[in-house]
Amino acid sequence: MNISASVKNSSSSHKVTVKTNERETDLNIPAKTDGRGSSINGGELLFLSLASCYCNDIFREAEGMGIEVNTVEVDVEGEFGGKGEPTTLINYDVKISAEASENQIKSLLQYTDSVAEIQNTLRMGIPVNLRHIEILK
Repeated sequence: MNISASVKNSSSSHKVTVKTNERETDLNIPAKTDGRGSSINGGELLFLSLASCYCNDIFREAEGMGIEVNTVEVDVEGEFGGKGEPTTLINYDVKISAEASENQIKSLLQYTDSVAEIQNTLRMGIPVNLRHIEILK
């Protein structure tokens, strides 16, 4: 699966696009009020990515376990320090309603945590590389 994301910003436009394989989706994220950059920051998007991944994966794993999930709420929280400093801790909480025993639901949530791809990517601390620079005139 190939995943990409793109932000294109100028003083007159702001476009955010994500793509998985051949499925491309435009996201409605406005520019800052002064037009320079996104109205939301990268930390917010990172935490949204963690919440979305875990939520989606709960439904995926529940289906395989024969558990009917009614609702899921995932809240992600952490703190960043000063400019250029990474976050040192990310926590997330889940609220769920499902048609299963408490033990089955807890097993589903713990298993999903162990296979959630975005969570596991961060846990591994993979390299992130600036690959190409192009100066536009």
